[in-house]
Amino acid sequence: MNKIIKDLDIAFKGIKDGDTLLVGGFGLCGIPEFCIAKVASLGIKDLVVVSNNCGVDDFGLGILLKNRQIKTMVASYVGENKTFESQFINKEIEVILTPQGTLAEQLRAGGAGIPAFYTPTGVGTAVAEGKEHKDFDGRTYILERAIRGDFGLVKAQKADRFGNLIFNKTARNFNPLCAMAGKTTIVEVEEIVDEIPADSAHLSGIYVDFVYLGVGYEKRIEKVITR
Repeated sequence: MNKIIKDLDIAFKGIKDGDTLLVGGFGLCGIPEFCIAKVASLGIKDLVVVSNNCGVDDFGLGILLKNRQIKTMVASYVGENKTFESQFINKEIEVILTPQGTLAEQLRAGGAGIPAFYTPTGVGTAVAEGKEHKDFDGRTYILERAIRGDFGLVKAQKADRFGNLIFNKTARNFNPLCAMAGKTTIVEVEEIVDEIPADSAHLSGIYVDFVYLGVGYEKRIEKVITR
């Protein structure tokens, strides 16, 4: 029952080219920095990466992008990453832009074992092209498929040896969803505690395979605004 590891090589033992990675975070908030760095060092290529966005040019998922390790990016926001923008415009990477709420629900459904769902979001836009349409109570919906991944890469604030997790405020974002939808879920944390009471856990350890204690997080800020 002890899911704590001291070497990420143990958790990534089965990773291979072409795998699908579900990566938590929103901007640079709550990203699994150490897991991303490990994937970069392993040189795995042709990855399908599912995440809200793709980091910035020299940090987060932007590292994998710069190394050209990502073949397909499923995201809701291109944002501040010039490398992402350039590769997208030059058709060097496949990008599946997805409404943010739809992306979140695709991951949640994948973790819950629901293969697909209907949503009104995207009806009448390019998002709906080629997808099944159906009317419910006089309103049109499109069918969206759930998302599952080979690996869920997650950042949490605290974990116990059973893998029960607590997230820090908005760093909770996509992290629980990615944990639920990953076939193998790796969680890096800032602190390991003896036990997290069931009523206090934000996510049950049943979804977690490995827990890694990260030391020395950078915690960069995308935009520093002063006045």
